[in-house]
Amino acid sequence: MAEANGRRHALLALDTATNKAVVALGARDGTRLAETWWLPGFCHGETLLPTIRRVVSENNFRLSRIVAVIVGTGPGAFTGLRVGLATAKGLAVGLGRPIVGVSTAAALLDAAARELGHAAPPLALLVPAGPSDRVLVNEGTATLLPGGTEPELPPGTGLVAVDLDGRAPSDAVELGGAAVAALGSALVRLGAARFAERGGDDLAALVPDYVTLPRGVARVEGEIAWSHGRP
Repeated sequence: MAEANGRRHALLALDTATNKAVVALGARDGTRLAETWWLPGFCHGETLLPTIRRVVSENNFRLSRIVAVIVGTGPGAFTGLRVGLATAKGLAVGLGRPIVGVSTAAALLDAAARELGHAAPPLALLVPAGPSDRVLVNEGTATLLPGGTEPELPPGTGLVAVDLDGRAPSDAVELGGAAVAALGSALVRLGAARFAERGGDDLAALVPDYVTLPRGVARVEGEIAWSHGRP
């Protein structure tokens, strides 16, 4: 009976920062209750909301029973993150529920550390930023690595590479795959802890962390403006 009562409400978590979109349900104590993932390509807008509805329905929940929406904020590509954040905010407003932003990088690193267990060294995350560039996230700081620039890591730091098959060491890519596979659990775990500690985030201040901006757009002094000489 206690389990049934605990399952009557849930946290909804979603992330669209990697090649795999993730939707998960969790208990308020951070336990993952259900999860699914798929490869959306460029169809996040068409697939995300129907998948959320399906996961909620198949696990005998209702959207009205969601107590908070947890969303991964990146870093990630423009299309996926824009749709993911917009969907999460729309659900939070429509349901009248708090929203909790969780760094996708923090969730992936947490998942990778749990995969390695007690022997886990300090870890840094490497993600793609277009066809040739990459972004290194180390100790909360993101650094753009143009072209073939190799990441410089402190001695003893391990590397977690996500969506970089053939563009990063194989052991880092393998660990990145394991981290993505456990991303839903990590989002629920970190999001539940943040929600319990401080409640929801400011809806207007919650913004995605893009690795790249759309073609023809440049970032100027923290704002986005059209650039004129770019093909």
